[in-house]
Amino acid sequence: MYQLRLFAVRHSRAFEGFYNGFERIMVSLDPLFAKIGYNRIERPVAVMEKVIKGVLFDCKMCGQCVLSSTGMSCPMNCPKNLRNGPCGGVRPGGFCEVKPEMRCVWVEGWDGATRMKHGAERIRAVQPPVNRALEGSSSWLRASREKAAEGRTTGLSADPSKHALAKAFGRARRFEPAAAPVAVEPEAALSEQVVSERTARFKGGNPSGQTGTTQTGKDA
Repeated sequence: MYQLRLFAVRHSRAFEGFYNGFERIMVSLDPLFAKIGYNRIERPVAVMEKVIKGVLFDCKMCGQCVLSSTGMSCPMNCPKNLRNGPCGGVRPGGFCEVKPEMRCVWVEGWDGATRMKHGAERIRAVQPPVNRALEGSSSWLRASREKAAEGRTTGLSADPSKHALAKAFGRARRFEPAAAPVAVEPEAALSEQVVSERTARFKGGNPSGQTGTTQTGKDA
């Protein structure tokens, strides 16, 4: 797996071209995906994405893929999960301070970025923190859905915090819409724990599943 990760970095230019073509196909399929329902296709597409990207990039399925902005080196393989790096602990020769046998994923990322057409510009964009609620979901669908929705107002989130995040990391989002999602996420794209907690709040339940007393204003 590690050797395949290094292969992807060494051939980042080819992967960049393939990804751009694949993205155009995904965007063109947006009307079909919308008709079927993104909620319905989220799981099967996420499974396929996990297998393909897992083999090629040792992908961790964070749900906010930035591979084309990090030289085809997945930053989630960093033991510190740094979305912007490298850190100050890189060993001589570009090796990781936590895993000395592994080359720093950001050193590899910068190497891969120099081979890509727009890599040097993209890797300098500051990436936002990972939204853990999107772990396991499909970045392919998220990015293509948002790019297809550009210029439209329907389907975009009314959550001001999302727009604030997108504005703060506008450069990163211009390259990778999935990095700072704005569009409303199908429930299937969110972690089951997060969906359960949100549903419990709306229903007035206890998301933790624990029992307890309810304060009524009178001392028990």
